[in-house]
Amino acid sequence: MTKPKPRRHFDWSFWVVASLSVGCGLTVFLQEGAGVFFGILEDDTLIFLSITPKVIAGTLIGALVRLLVARETIAHWLGSGSGFKGLLIACLAGVLIPAGPFTVFPLAGAMMVAGADAGAAIAFVTGWLVLGLNRAIVWESPFFGLAFVGLRMLVSFWVPLACGYAARLLQARFKPKDETA
Repeated sequence: MTKPKPRRHFDWSFWVVASLSVGCGLTVFLQEGAGVFFGILEDDTLIFLSITPKVIAGTLIGALVRLLVARETIAHWLGSGSGFKGLLIACLAGVLIPAGPFTVFPLAGAMMVAGADAGAAIAFVTGWLVLGLNRAIVWESPFFGLAFVGLRMLVSFWVPLACGYAARLLQARFKPKDETA
């Protein structure tokens, strides 16, 4: 098995977001003035400070799961050889996790490092995005009622499974020849 390449902290996505942020900030400063610019900067700083503990906790959860559950166990239940059962488990875990993106994305990344394949990680994230039970109970049912939520869940349940399966097919099709398992 090949060791994954270390991630760079300042990759292309950072530079795209940084360039857009500076460009938008400069535009606001020039068009709306310093008062509006610094008001937005203050609000954004408060948002940053409020989400930082969640990002740290989510990353820590992802790292700890990797240490607490054996790689072989994760690979067995969520790896490329786990079949439909692995996609279903990953999807259900995504549906049931009552967390936000600051926990879900680090956890999905940790699952992959710990032995899950991209299909399972995609089924997990898509299950959370499309079918999240917490969101359905707290937000959807008060607005739309349980009948609507049940119908939406029923017609949408196949989406995370299909996405995970498609990811497995694409990953197998485009896997470099020198990679194993």
